[in-house]
Amino acid sequence: MSKITRIAVQMDPIERINIAGDSTFALLLEARARGFEILYYTPDKLSLRGQDVVATAQTLSVRDIAGDHFTAGTPREIFLRDMDVVLLRQDPPFDLSYITSTHLLEKIGGKTLVVNDPVSVRNAPEKLFVMDFPQLMPPTLITRDRAAIDAFRAQHGEVVMKPLHGHGGAAVFRLQNQDANYGSLYDLFATSFREQWVVQKFLPAVKKGDKRIILVDGQPAGAVNRVPAENDIRSNMVRGGAAEAADLTEREREICATIGSELKRRGLIFVGIDVIDGWLTEINVTSPTGVRAIKRTGGPDLAVAIWDAIEARVNAQ
Repeated sequence: MSKITRIAVQMDPIERINIAGDSTFALLLEARARGFEILYYTPDKLSLRGQDVVATAQTLSVRDIAGDHFTAGTPREIFLRDMDVVLLRQDPPFDLSYITSTHLLEKIGGKTLVVNDPVSVRNAPEKLFVMDFPQLMPPTLITRDRAAIDAFRAQHGEVVMKPLHGHGGAAVFRLQNQDANYGSLYDLFATSFREQWVVQKFLPAVKKGDKRIILVDGQPAGAVNRVPAENDIRSNMVRGGAAEAADLTEREREICATIGSELKRRGLIFVGIDVIDGWLTEINVTSPTGVRAIKRTGGPDLAVAIWDAIEARVNAQ
């Protein structure tokens, strides 16, 4: 019998989400199906009072009806230590606000299971954590040093430049071997981003798709291939990418087997990785997507597998 009766979800405003593609909403629908009481709050309603982590939250009822997908109750203060599970599910940017949330949620560890583990989320930024597995990746450089970028381009030819803490395919650029826009793009990045950014060898096979693979507690559970729109290199569905059913190749299973035990050790229960032509490009741990797209293209309902893994963790405590 499950020990879970009450959960809280920290997420973006629920009235703004697109339920057709929102993985958090899929998790909420499954939580409702399991009879959990759901309390909902946005990150700005999270507080630390002494050693008590509190939030101004609302009871939440959800239904899979576009335009009428939720009913929220009267706001009230809750102690997060009284929850069985807290879902950390607001979308990036992974900025100081996001990092602060992880520090606050860390304080309820040992009392309440936070998914994903806030310490591991803080210590595993998507485009940095993946660098722990260079043998699985295309050639990649994290820098803001123009001389270093020039040398990398000279060695690898066409490259992609993107913000280190970007999300949703925003500000992702392809640079040709001889590209007159390079100087201006470098200046734009140097002005816009104080931190280093990502420079990665361009993979032409991206036109055939960028596969999102969901791992649940370290095990591959489903995948969807995201094909870029014509005249775009970005496969993110929010940027016009099209979802196709996908199975895992032997190489992709090798990637999952290589990283899976580390994900499990870190308490990263719900993770989405991106693979292009057999090369790992990102490990997404903050608010991974893909659950609804996988189900819509004929795959399993991974919300079930994710909640099974969460329940197993709680029941083992």
